[in-house]
Amino acid sequence: MDNFLRSLYQERASQPSTLGIIFIEKKDHHFYLTDTFDCILLIITSETHMEFFSKHYVYDNEKIALYIFPHHRLEKWLLTGTNPQIVGWLYEGKIIFDRNDYISQLIQNLKDFPFHERKIRIGLEFAKLIKRYNEGKMLYEEGEFLDAHSQIIKSLHYLGRLALIEKGYHPEIIVWNQVKRIDPDVYKIYEELINSEEPLNKRLELLFLAIEFFIHSRTEIGVSHILEVLNEQKYWTIQQICEHPEIELYGTNIFTLVEYLIEKGYICVTLEESKGKGIFHRYYKKVTDLN
Repeated sequence: MDNFLRSLYQERASQPSTLGIIFIEKKDHHFYLTDTFDCILLIITSETHMEFFSKHYVYDNEKIALYIFPHHRLEKWLLTGTNPQIVGWLYEGKIIFDRNDYISQLIQNLKDFPFHERKIRIGLEFAKLIKRYNEGKMLYEEGEFLDAHSQIIKSLHYLGRLALIEKGYHPEIIVWNQVKRIDPDVYKIYEELINSEEPLNKRLELLFLAIEFFIHSRTEIGVSHILEVLNEQKYWTIQQICEHPEIELYGTNIFTLVEYLIEKGYICVTLEESKGKGIFHRYYKKVTDLN
């Protein structure tokens, strides 16, 4: 097996564009890291023309996956949390090749979790939490209890991830095991949802109250990133907000978050008359005095 793996990565290791190579082997207690494969070989490159390349092999009855992707994609995954599996790959994988300590520094940065990166991640998870909570509440009010339940499960997931990030941890695939150890209060409401024998509508009522409390208690830290960005200029159009390099990471969740900020008095709306009669443009401004 070693010789076969070496044949897969040796040529790549000699290329100047290759920044690092990591080997992840299936383990009983971390089986989720390799999906259905016996091992995964990651090759990180500085090439910008390729987003993601994969190949699957079988050798000696073992399934092997080869993944090649550029460093900017890896770094975006880590910043946005859109691929929690990558955290496990970096922590549990064996470094085979590391140009200029690129991977070692990446892992150290993961462990340090710098304050600004953490603030962005908190903002992203908070925006997702608000969106799912609002959707769940609207579905509940329409009597669509099963769909409301589905949205509340998702909002709890984002609440769990948010709790971990606040305390300096990167959420991994097995989130609730992490949350149980790190934030028992958040874990408790998840446990109540799973184990409760109350009728679904009653269970949802209690969950909305609990989640609303957690949202309220985390609003200041949850919106600190976007408010920091809005400090950069006095007035914003929604397009300008969306195009900001850091805010574009929020995706469509930014629209729900902006409305939440208006509702809570963090930003105000200024209307400017357009060319069309009775039609006004909306401009957004951070409220400097919240007292």
